Amino acid sequence: MRIVLLRAICTASLVAMPLGCDHPPSPAQTGYEQCEASADGIGRSYYGREIAAFMSHQGIYWLERGTRESEERTDLLMDALDLKPGMTVADIGAGSGYFTVPMAKRVAPGIVYGTDIQTEMLEFLEARARTEKLTNIKGILGDTDDAMLPVASVDLVLLVDAYHEFDQPLEMMTSIARALKPGGRVALVEYRGEDPEVPIKPLHKMTETQARREMSAAGLTWIRTDARLPLQHLMWFGKLP
Repeated sequence: MRIVLLRAICTASLVAMPLGCDHPPSPAQTGYEQCEASADGIGRSYYGREIAAFMSHQGIYWLERGTRESEERTDLLMDALDLKPGMTVADIGAGSGYFTVPMAKRVAPGIVYGTDIQTEMLEFLEARARTEKLTNIKGILGDTDDAMLPVASVDLVLLVDAYHEFDQPLEMMTSIARALKPGGRVALVEYRGEDPEVPIKPLHKMTETQARREMSAAGLTWIRTDARLPLQHLMWFGKLP
């Protein structure tokens, strides 16, 4: 089945803010500030965290590396999601479909939206779905400020090592919150920024405190943090009442 691209234009807009990543932003600035870009960042911060540059489709080899399951225990993550047949879920920043495909198998006949801002990633996902003969995956080419998910349509949104690269995190997470059904959840997975032993560049890690602050700004409330993964936080969020 060919994945339908529901959006054909990707945009990225930066709002001009006072310089300096070291100064806490005021509420009027919605958390954003401009600053001098570091080697791995884009020169824009959100609540004091410089946003990381996103990985291009040329990094698919990293997503598909043979050691990923043993390093990250992706099997434990899949079990933690507690997916059920008939659920509608979304894999945001789906990339190569590493998680999209097994999610589709677990929720069938339910739907999995695999969203990305790169057509090359979605083409890879399309080919993968064809090979696996999966007809319940729908690809969405989103904007950097909107996941392009239908309103109140999903039971679960999964973000694995992607959120820290969103250049408009407030707008993106607000769009994701809109897409949640009543009682819907967001599973946010990020390498642990508190742990210097996690062998990932600093801008590609997040602390739990930072993540909870940023999700709250988008109207999402922390539910719990699951500590079963060896390198990453698995943080659960839901809509504020």
